[in-house]
Amino acid sequence: MLFGVIKLRYGYFKSLDGLSIRYGIWETEHDIPKGIIILLGGRAEYLEKHLETVDDLTSRGFNVYGMDWRGQGLSTRVLKNRKKGFVGSYDEYVKDLYCLFNIISECNTDPEIPVIFIAHSMGGHICLRFLHDHPNLINKAVLVSPMIDIFSLSFADRAIRKIVNFAMATGFKEAYVIGKGDKDQSRMKFEGNPLTSDYTRFENRIRDIQQNPDLALGGVTYGWLNATFQSIDLIASSGYVEKINTPVLCISASNDKVVSVKAQLEICSRLPDYRFISINGALHEVLHEKEPFRLKFLNEFDKFVKE
Repeated sequence: MLFGVIKLRYGYFKSLDGLSIRYGIWETEHDIPKGIIILLGGRAEYLEKHLETVDDLTSRGFNVYGMDWRGQGLSTRVLKNRKKGFVGSYDEYVKDLYCLFNIISECNTDPEIPVIFIAHSMGGHICLRFLHDHPNLINKAVLVSPMIDIFSLSFADRAIRKIVNFAMATGFKEAYVIGKGDKDQSRMKFEGNPLTSDYTRFENRIRDIQQNPDLALGGVTYGWLNATFQSIDLIASSGYVEKINTPVLCISASNDKVVSVKAQLEICSRLPDYRFISINGALHEVLHEKEPFRLKFLNEFDKFVKE
């Protein structure tokens, strides 16, 4: 699907540990931009996936920046099997995001222009980490189905953590989590998928990967899951999110089967300045859902940025 996005360019920057991280810049046609949006995707996502949302934002007068997280999209894959989802620590994601922020600061000639996060799923998690570590750099943040926690059932969480700890202790951090493998979204079926109820938008993602197989990412490794659990525990720790002074809007999908909605509400309620909106009936990928759900998100976004 083609959108009306113009004035776009892609580039690469070097992470602090020498990886090539791909980023994108999309400029509005408005003479004076209303602000800068830093659009952060989730696990296994890539810049091209969000072009429809980019179009919505540039048409509203925003310049948009985004990036492919290390280990996915067209950024450096750190394992020989490029299908494996792996990261050593979420600290690496946060450092990469700070590098992108520095690029944005160099490009921006108006220090008064607001800078706003829109961060989906894993991107929402990393966003909270960034806001904690780098206060007063971001004016507002919108979390969309943020990955505050993965599993809703405590007994399943405990069992999986024990398996992960064993795998890490026995040298299997680069191995796929049991039941996972090279299968990527291009091989998913629409029926029963937990991501979106919009058939066309679901098929667009499959087409993206078919046209460029290098975008594909398979399942997660024990190393990725271990890093995720460590970061989940950090965010949940006493006093952590309470130090975040950035106004936050959390958009939650009521039918989310990927991340914990309960954890979203619990963490957001501890933020000093937050608003929590549940979109009734939506699945995990609100930005790629049916139009009524997307319009609900856009309406809430519009109100939030005008305040």
